[in-house]
Amino acid sequence: MEPITLIITALVAGAAKAAGDAAPDAYNALKALIKRKFENEPKAQMVLEEHEQDPETYEAPLKKKLAEAGADQDKEIIKAAQELLKQVEPEESASGKYNTVFQGEVKGAQIGDRNTQTNIFS
Repeated sequence: MEPITLIITALVAGAAKAAGDAAPDAYNALKALIKRKFENEPKAQMVLEEHEQDPETYEAPLKKKLAEAGADQDKEIIKAAQELLKQVEPEESASGKYNTVFQGEVKGAQIGDRNTQTNIFS
């Protein structure tokens, strides 16, 4: 799974599970690392907070802000996202569900559960 998608997937899964007391420490650690990355970007911080309440609406803006901040190159953030997914969804992590790797051009790929996607290619 490419890093930005990994981070978003972990945030969504973590927010859902943290509400039920599953892995709140790992979720909060990931959010803290991302907030640190966004420390000079108030708009990015707002998008991160809004994403927690409305992931569908704020997924694209959060992906953009994560990419702009270089979160996809931050090994600490990626490791925290992987650890959160291991705690929240251990069966899927163990089976390699979140270990997708793309090489070359990819159009319209989608990773995760319960997703909706519409592609228009020209």
